[in-house]
Amino acid sequence: MGLRKNQIHQGDCVASLKRVDEGSVDLVFADPPFNIGYEYDVYDDSQAAEDYLAWSRQWIRGVYRALKPNGTFWLAIGDEFAAELKIEAQQAGFHCRSWVIWYYTFGVNCVNGFSRSHTHLFHFVKDPSDFTFNRVNPQVRVKSARELVYGDNRANPNGRLPDNTWITRPQDAPFFLSFNPSHDTWYFARVAGTFKEREGFHGCQMPEQLLARIIRVSSRPQDLVLDPFGGSGTTLAVAKKLGRQWMGFELSKEYVKYIQERLDKTNAGDPIDGPDDPIQSAPTTATGRRNKRPFNEDTQKAVVAAYRQAGRGYPADYILCDEDLNAEFVRACRDRGIGGSPFLWNRYLLRMRKANRLPQASKRPPRVTAEEMDRFGFASEVAWRLLAIDYRKTLDDILCSPEFAREFDRLAAEFGPKDIPVSSFEYRRAALSIRKRSKAARSKATKNFSPWMSRNKELPRTSIDALEQLEKPGVFVLNAGDVGFYAGESQNMRNRVEQALDHERWQGLEPDSVAFVENDGSLAAKYALKSALARRGECPLLNCRLLVHDSELP
Repeated sequence: MGLRKNQIHQGDCVASLKRVDEGSVDLVFADPPFNIGYEYDVYDDSQAAEDYLAWSRQWIRGVYRALKPNGTFWLAIGDEFAAELKIEAQQAGFHCRSWVIWYYTFGVNCVNGFSRSHTHLFHFVKDPSDFTFNRVNPQVRVKSARELVYGDNRANPNGRLPDNTWITRPQDAPFFLSFNPSHDTWYFARVAGTFKEREGFHGCQMPEQLLARIIRVSSRPQDLVLDPFGGSGTTLAVAKKLGRQWMGFELSKEYVKYIQERLDKTNAGDPIDGPDDPIQSAPTTATGRRNKRPFNEDTQKAVVAAYRQAGRGYPADYILCDEDLNAEFVRACRDRGIGGSPFLWNRYLLRMRKANRLPQASKRPPRVTAEEMDRFGFASEVAWRLLAIDYRKTLDDILCSPEFAREFDRLAAEFGPKDIPVSSFEYRRAALSIRKRSKAARSKATKNFSPWMSRNKELPRTSIDALEQLEKPGVFVLNAGDVGFYAGESQNMRNRVEQALDHERWQGLEPDSVAFVENDGSLAAKYALKSALARRGECPLLNCRLLVHDSELP
């Protein structure tokens, strides 16, 4: 049994890495001491070069051992030992995918040299043919010149992948020729002492936005992110905000205390501190144009015609859930020469439906039954919640984008039942059903189940080794230690909990107890009670935000 996840561990990183289960970590971000004489709490940052490199060799090989075969390792390091540590990592077995320069304002002043204003960021993988790189995530992508400068509605509204070129400093050139988030020289302000996000107890604090980019692109929701040098706790805090599992090591007992306090105040879905784009992304060139209105009356007629042709009489929501119907609708739009993209066409279809501008649907699809929701609706809820945290998109945005919808399908299948086949169509329709029920459930929870929202009222609880008393209808909360991570409802709570305990993805959350409330009422009543228990836990990690708040977004 390795070290517990979602915890900061005090101790030396070399020894701690040996205690991590081999091949269990998805992403490691390491910002080790640079060996430049910085005054840490307990660590000596002025070692002889050979001693520093020997120590680095040990922890880098420990990182390699801890990572999964498709794992990723990001290393932040200064000029003095950048080349040496890159070689050490490659000799350990890593392959270098990118060599990024982090350029920052408020550079460190040097007495007899140029001011220090950059750090090297090495992107390593264990297997160059199998690693995580989330090219679809809109929070990783950047706006394209086609959209910003030329106002071309054929541009991907989610932007493009960053390129690997750069020219000069932003102070020395206009925006379109200078640093911006699209380049392999990343421009983020160093966290100076006057910054709001400054924690104060550690002088080498990374910006949250920089860590967010790395975690989003190199891991998936609920993957395990490890930081061998906890420092100010930024890696762990950002991983927690983005719905990842996390683990950290820190040598200093004092720093561990401060990191824990920071993590206690951090919740999944909290906003990432700092500006998304340190340089404004509006074009200032003489040829720059405003985005054209993508749709007009002729386009509206074309979308309606495509809907008539491809929809087969079903409502717009149904077309978004059915991959084949949606692909047919997209082809019909493209065949009519409509400017834009599948995402925009689907969004426009929804907009027209909400404005009652679509022909009346002649077919009414069957509702998702209570039995179906019991069997797989929970997986739709988890996929929606995790993708909303990571992508910061609404359910409509997710279903309207074929790329986003496929990622939703993947997550739902990962958390869904393994003993029965469930289609992407069923998962998507279940998510729409959850959204429809959630707002009403929240209102009923406040009216009928307010006592259960208070932590002052104790809930019955049982260990995962004694589930016999759960063989009845009701609502339950899966707990890992003192933290509840999912509130669910079922006609047979024991079956649902045992299903989770037998599932690798749910096992990874390390559930150890179940709190529960018996309830023999209607599905609506049970769902309202679920909302009350979710609110009691301040929106557990895997539950739909609408159970607790008005907004879909984290």
